[in-house]
This record gives sequence, C-alpha cells and structure tokens, in this order.
Amino acid sequence: MSKAKVLLTGGAGYIGSHVAKLLTRNGYEVIIIDNLSSSNPRKIYGKLYKVDLKEEKSVLEILRKERPDIVLHFAAFISVPESLEKPFLYYENNVGNTIKLLSALRKAEINNFLFSSSAAVYGIPDVVPVSEAAELKPINPYGETKVMVEKILRDMAKAQEINYISLRYFNVAGADPEGELGPTYKQPTHLIIRALKTAKGEYPYLEIFGTDYPTPDGTCIRDYIHVMDLAEAHILAMEYLLSTRESLVLNCGYGKGFSVREVVSTVKKVTGIDFKVVETKRRAGDPPVLVADNSKIKKILKWEPKYDSLETIIKNAWHWELKQ
Repeated sequence: MSKAKVLLTGGAGYIGSHVAKLLTRNGYEVIIIDNLSSSNPRKIYGKLYKVDLKEEKSVLEILRKERPDIVLHFAAFISVPESLEKPFLYYENNVGNTIKLLSALRKAEINNFLFSSSAAVYGIPDVVPVSEAAELKPINPYGETKVMVEKILRDMAKAQEINYISLRYFNVAGADPEGELGPTYKQPTHLIIRALKTAKGEYPYLEIFGTDYPTPDGTCIRDYIHVMDLAEAHILAMEYLLSTRESLVLNCGYGKGFSVREVVSTVKKVTGIDFKVVETKRRAGDPPVLVADNSKIKKILKWEPKYDSLETIIKNAWHWELKQ
C-alpha cells in the first residue's frame, strides 16, 4: 500500500518542520504551505509553497494540484502575551485564516484534518492533571482562538463535513536530537529558549514572571514535551485518522510538571552557566499549573514518549542554540 500524501500548513515552523522530517523519514510525501513570517528554517523537508493562508484562491489551487490525503494545520500565532496586546490579530489569523483553509478544503473535497490545538484551552483547570473532558475556559485570546477552531471542527464533524483529530499541546520544547532542526522564533517568549539564550549572553537576564503562585516554590508549573515526541504523536494520529475516520481530541503532554525555578535550575546545570535571574510580577494570562492527563493518547494511539526527561529536552535545545 502506498503511503499517504500529507500537506502541512506552517510546515517550515518549529513544530511543523520536525513533523515534516519524521514524515519524510517514514516514507510519506510531504507538501508545505508556509509564508515564512515567523521562521527561518535551515532545512525544509518537503515541497514548499510560499503562500499565506489568507490567500484562499492560491491555497485552493495548491490543494487541487497536489490532492493531499490529509492536511496537518500548524500555521498560527502562538504568543500568549502578544495575544493579550493584539487580540484582533490573533482572531484574524488563527480563526479567520483557519476558516479560509477549511473553506478551501471543502471546495477541494479533502476531509481529513489534524489541528494543532493547545492546553491554553483549559485556562485554570479545576483538576490537575487535566483531561480532555475538562471544561474549556481559556484566560487569554490565544486560548480562545483554539477553542473557536475546535468548536468549528466539532460541528463540521457532526455534519460529516470533516474527519479531524485535535492535538492539545502542552509546553513544547527541545530540538531535533540529530541537530538539524530547532526553534527559529524571531522573538521567542518560551521559558526554555529564553533561558538558553540568556545563558548564551543574548539577553542580560532572565525574567521570572510571578513568584506568588499557589505552587510549592511560588512559580508556575508546566508539562514540557519534547518536540520529537510530539512529532511522533502526529504520525500516529494521522495514521489513526486515515484508517478509522474517527474524530478525536487528545492531550499531548507527559503528565508531569516542572516549575519555572526547576527549569531555570536545570538550564544552569546543563549549560554550566550561572546567568542572572530577575523576579518580577505575574504576567497576565498565565495559569498557575497546567499538566496533562495523557492516558487517552497512550491508550488510543499507543503513544510511548522516547525523550521524556527535562534534562534531555534542555540538552537537545542547548546543542541547537550553540549552533545558531
């Protein structure tokens, strides 16, 4: 049986590029649509079309020409602080452009779809670890955009207009262990990248936003997942959807959390650099604790993480940073 043809939106970005590499390695034909607005990829796995999703006519032409079996949708703005400052930009891009993509898919009669969602949909969960059945109550516009798209997909699936799997990412970090790929954000906001860049001397100090949270050391706790384990989850989810056509929502996390202070301590240990840390007030839109209940993805997809270690995540990311 021939392998599926897979189209990735945002396939030149951080997560998309790692998924594209794994897809290529597994023998899939990969097509990428990316406007390259937030990434500067060293290597692209797949055939690249430099197109913005707002150009629905161009997207439709690509879909009709390439006829992918499934579309993996990564293209989105992802900064929580920026979403609070520029909410319209986030609704326009994350929701508006996704609707344009879905419109093009309907016209091209392509109905298999993998969506990059986020743990931000949960806001401040009542129970931790949080399961997929938890109430969705985001506390920032970024999370709201993910909830909106999930609702659209759910209703389309009920009407048999689409088959989809929504993967709710927790905190994605790390880099390709082979050193080919890694984060290329122009303005990184994620803790591990900021900490490593501070260790490198690119920033004079690292800010810790809030030390008065109801956690053991007063700082936020997050579930960090290695980008290659997340990439593997996409392959499994894609294969499951193509074989069953069953729409699902799945958490992607390890089921354990680390505080900001623990991450900073591990970065200092891995790099051997004791960089300056400045404690400041809380940042709007940050829940105290966000950890995944990952029992569903493990049971349904038989997903078994290979890089489930904060130290491994940071070592791979540091190796990548030193090459930049």
